[in-house]
Order: sequence, then structure tokens, then C-alpha cells
Amino acid sequence: EAWNVSHPERVVTIQRRYVEAGSDCLITNTFGGCRIMLDRHGLAAQTVAINQQAARIAREAFRTPDAEDKPGFVLGDIGPFGGLMEPLGEVPVDQVRDAFREQAAALVDAGVDAIIIETQTSLEELGLAIEATRRAGAACIIGSMAYDVSFDGSEVRTMMGIAPEEAARFMHGEGVDLIGLNCGTGIDVKRAAGVIANYHEVCDLPTMAQPNAGQPVLENMVVHYKQTPDEMAAELPALLATRPSIVGGCCGSSPDHIRKFRQLIDQYNATPHQENNS
Repeated sequence: EAWNVSHPERVVTIQRRYVEAGSDCLITNTFGGCRIMLDRHGLAAQTVAINQQAARIAREAFRTPDAEDKPGFVLGDIGPFGGLMEPLGEVPVDQVRDAFREQAAALVDAGVDAIIIETQTSLEELGLAIEATRRAGAACIIGSMAYDVSFDGSEVRTMMGIAPEEAARFMHGEGVDLIGLNCGTGIDVKRAAGVIANYHEVCDLPTMAQPNAGQPVLENMVVHYKQTPDEMAAELPALLATRPSIVGGCCGSSPDHIRKFRQLIDQYNATPHQENNS
């Protein structure tokens, strides 16, 4: 076969480090797993197999060496298809719809606990993915947007100009179960806290935040995220105060960051807070 799965243990090892750090949720490594993306690498014919193997690998990461299963949730990841749909671009809407339907069905059939539609910037694309996920029978649908901080720092919007409040209203209307944010230019813990607060202003859905490990730095043409676990965690109380239901990390975060998050979240949850649902 064109697709080689001879080293799934490498992915299991990486994901198991996050479980050992305290993660309750693992996201499958299928961000670029729709047919349109895989076709660019000559792997379109393996779309279903790739997504289902990824779901099995993530589930395996919750299994201890003595074959006991730790409690945890596998989130099937659907990322952007990597282009622009007509009329702004050249990719037909039906092609995108079919690609999302195929990927969502593969992940649900493989037994994921939820589908996360992440790093979205366009409501049109997000809507197609939500419809595909609902059609596949997903038990839980998570919509997660990628925002960029404006040049003057006054606001955040997606690449397509969508504000957090607009995204929240849209996802609520589409019937998702949880709304989130991840990644984006300048989206650190402090900015994530502001977006979650924006969500709660217009919507009562549970929220999810996956901020980056600080601001990226370009060194020798390589992007680095230099915020340490302690530095990132120092900003966490402001995010927890906005009452997100799930907190994780995106670009630059590591198991060490998650381990520090887990310690602080456990402390936070052990302390009485009014309307605390973290």
C-alpha cells in the first residue's frame, strides 16, 4: 500500500506522554486527514484507513503497560481542507462537503468519543464540517476557531474576519455541543481568556481553550515558542476565571506544559468557586 503504518508506536509514545502528564482528552493526529489534503500526498485512497488507524492509536495511548485502560476521551480531529471554496477560490463546495463527510464517518465508525472541527476561520467551511459530523452520528461536536490579534492589539478575528461573538452565535445556531478556540497569531493564554469571555457574553454553551505557548519567534527561519511551562501556567488563573470547560494547549505546548496545567487546574477545582465548571 502507498500508506505505511509500520511505526504507529511512535505516535502512541507521543500521545501517551500527554496522558501521563494528566490529559483527559487526546486529539487524533488527523488534522490534515481529509481526502483533499491527503490527495496532495498521493494518499487519497487511504483516507478511511488513515483516520481509523489514528483513532485506534489515540485509544491505545490510554492503555497502560499492564493493559489497563485509563479513563479518557478520544477526540477525532477534522482540520481545514487547506484551500478556498468557490466563489472565493477554485474548490467546489460539494467536493469539500464530501471530503468532510468521508472523514467524519471514518472517525465515528472507529469509535471516537467526539469530533473536534478545529483551526477554522470560515463559517462556510465550518458549517459544512458540522453538517458532515452530525450526519456521521457523532456523540459530541466541538467547533474550534483560530483567531489572529489585530495589528493594534485591540481585537481578535479569524483570517476571514469573523469575530468571536459572531462565531459563537453561528456555532450555537448550528447545534454544536461545545465551542472553542485554538492557535492563531498572538493567541496566548491571556488572549484566549478574552475570547472565552466573549463567547460567554452571547452563548451559554460549554467552552474549550487551547492557547499557544506565548508569541512565536523566528530564529534562523525556524519558528520557536519559548514560553516555559511555568510562564504559561502563570497566566492560567485568568483563563480559568472565565469558566472554560476544557483547557489544553496548541502550538509550542508540550507534555510538560500540560503537566503544569493539570496541577493548577486540580488546585483550582479543589477550591470552591461560584459558577465554576472547569
